[in-house]
Amino acid sequence: MYQVRKTSRSEFIPLRNLRYHVRTWGQPQARQAPLVLVHGWMDVGASFQFMVDALQQERHIIAPDWRGFGLTDAGGADNYFFPDYLADLDFLIDHFSPDAPVDLLGHSMGGNIAMVYAGVRPARIRRLVNLEGFGLAATHPKQAAGRYAKWMDELKGLHRGELQLRPYDSLAGVVARLMKTNPRLARDDAGRHKAEWLAQHWAREEAQPDGTSRWQVLGEPAHKISNAQLYRVDEVLDIYRRITAPVLAVEATDNSLQKWWGGSYTLEQYHERLKSVPQVQTAVIDDAGHMLHHDQPGALARLIEDFLGKH
Repeated sequence: MYQVRKTSRSEFIPLRNLRYHVRTWGQPQARQAPLVLVHGWMDVGASFQFMVDALQQERHIIAPDWRGFGLTDAGGADNYFFPDYLADLDFLIDHFSPDAPVDLLGHSMGGNIAMVYAGVRPARIRRLVNLEGFGLAATHPKQAAGRYAKWMDELKGLHRGELQLRPYDSLAGVVARLMKTNPRLARDDAGRHKAEWLAQHWAREEAQPDGTSRWQVLGEPAHKISNAQLYRVDEVLDIYRRITAPVLAVEATDNSLQKWWGGSYTLEQYHERLKSVPQVQTAVIDDAGHMLHHDQPGALARLIEDFLGKH
């Protein structure tokens, strides 16, 4: 099993009528901004443990589980709207750092949230790190009617029980799933030990009506429903222009955009969008895929600390 170097604390805070789970490391430091880490889709705050362990500097680190993920309440939602993540983050930052800006790091979906939040609340962010938060492919107004129809159809499917997250018969099954998603975790014993550790935070054992137990991923099926509203690139770019914090945009050598979008949205287009950010630098992590904080936590930690420290 992976040996944790820096022990975290698990706490729950009331946030927007939800019981929000937050994992924290370290203690508040005088004259040092707390570092807030926000995870991606179908992930949890504990996912950052390997990167946190690799950081050299002691600091106060805060990693929530987004609503409907991990141990945070879902609030009875049958779908999730992007603006709610922004408001959740706003309330969370006010809770932990009411009088001073924070350093913010987001991965994937969390990176998209962090970029938009930094443009909407520029005074609340000191430095921003975006880990493969690429945004989405451009849309067109003529797609709106079809998108709303798809959203409503998927809602009906959810209520009919058609959208589910697969349960696993054992913890070993969860580990195998994590290694299938990220083959680098299966390359050696160190990677497998990480997968074993992650599995215990990514899923939990739950009793079944027949008296058996199965391991269930800690995410709500409603997260699988398409966003009802289109992704409007012109709005996003205007928000990017309002970011005042220096931004570090990190990507892995594996081209996730090609895998996901098949050419309809490319790295070149993403880099073009980044030109709207007033202060931005880019970096690439070698021998890493989308879960770069699992694949190369040491290299990523050095990159992050250099960026946060030199400003």
